[in-house]
Amino acid sequence: MKRILLAMAVAAVLAAVPAQAQKKNAKSNAQPYNGGINTEMMQQIKKSYSGNASDKALRNIMVTNSPAKLALNYENATAFDSHFSNRVESKAITDQKSSGRCWMFTGMNVLRNKAIRQYNLPADFQFSQAYLFFYDQLEKANLFLQAMIDTYKKPVDDQEVQWLFKNPIGDGGQFTGVANLIDKYGLVPADVMPETYNTNNTSSISNLLALKLREDGLQLREMAAQKGMTPTKLMEKKTEMLGTIYRMLVLTMGEPPAQFNWTQKNAKGDIVGTESYTPKSFYEKFAKTDFSKYYMVMNDPTREYYKVYEIQYDRHVYDGQNWRYINLPMEDIAPMCIASIKDSTMMYFSCDVGKFLNREKGFMDMNNYDYESLMGTTFGMDKKQRVTTYASGSSHAMTLCAVDLDKDGKPLKWMVENSWGSSYGYQGFLIMTNNWFNEYMFRVVLEEKYIPANIRALLDQKPIMLPAWDPMFAPEE
Repeated sequence: MKRILLAMAVAAVLAAVPAQAQKKNAKSNAQPYNGGINTEMMQQIKKSYSGNASDKALRNIMVTNSPAKLALNYENATAFDSHFSNRVESKAITDQKSSGRCWMFTGMNVLRNKAIRQYNLPADFQFSQAYLFFYDQLEKANLFLQAMIDTYKKPVDDQEVQWLFKNPIGDGGQFTGVANLIDKYGLVPADVMPETYNTNNTSSISNLLALKLREDGLQLREMAAQKGMTPTKLMEKKTEMLGTIYRMLVLTMGEPPAQFNWTQKNAKGDIVGTESYTPKSFYEKFAKTDFSKYYMVMNDPTREYYKVYEIQYDRHVYDGQNWRYINLPMEDIAPMCIASIKDSTMMYFSCDVGKFLNREKGFMDMNNYDYESLMGTTFGMDKKQRVTTYASGSSHAMTLCAVDLDKDGKPLKWMVENSWGSSYGYQGFLIMTNNWFNEYMFRVVLEEKYIPANIRALLDQKPIMLPAWDPMFAPEE
């Protein structure tokens, strides 16, 4: 009997060995987590798509359609309202074509609106964007080449030097560039230096200029590091290089006039007179502006409010001014914008234009698209988080020209004059709800008289310098 019991015990032990071995082997075959997607993780991930009838129907629709098309909020699209209680009369819509010159069109449209009203000019009058863009590109080339000289002691993999080589030139910009360029070179009418293919389509010439400048930048760094090299020799070489850039610009954009005759007409098209001008004298007569009386305010929730900030290299002219702004909460910015509009004065304005934009209607509203219901998830970052993670930033400049106020004087919606032609959006304009304005508006340039004294006094602070690669540095295009 004992033998039988022992045999049964041994058999039980032997029977258990394979099971234990299987468990041990199973543990040894399990994939250790190393940061990648292992088999177990993939199995869990796949459970998010059940493959039921609803999922299959949604998939069949979405694989052949844009998410924006399917997420369009039909009820919101039908609630479009184009009435505004306060509006600055706008003239003919401009068109920057396939270029990143929105900053220039916007700044010049602010001056253009004033000139048309003051001098009774035709509604389609424009200052020449091609003229100012020519000098913008020449000045940016000089800014880059001089920066190559200034930073030659830093290694080529230094972050500042790398940023310069990544951004030797471009067609984007901001209001400080408009001010510095006009003060230095003046203005001419659009018919004196009209648009060319390459001013309307800037990518090809910009790529060629960038390629040449990078080559020249390397050469200047090498020269500057040579023993006995003098500033005079470096200046002579840089001047020679800029001569090549000038020739490339003339070949693709035409040569800017030093003097010209122009026939002025009134709003009815009648001739007022013909005179001879230089670009500076024309500017002095038709658009003279004290740009020192213009202030850029910004809503950057990633930084402390009521402080002044400056962006390194954020200028168009080497001997000009960096972009400097007062950082304010939206509740301080909106009343100043309203005061300017009520006084019939347009403003330079920039925002993250592509977010929740109904392109067909030209309407920007947080409720235009319901991506959360479509995708079955949430998109919950606030403005500060979006800026910090590069999910949002200023991308486009336009001219702020209207606001719709409720009975208590609170803004309901805003309107901007765009530079994408009269067929885009709402007759060439874009309309945004106040909620969208608060979430995606970043910069506005206001005249001194619309800014309270306590806000202007903030500019007495020493600006906090930010690097050129800061998340909020993004030339408007």
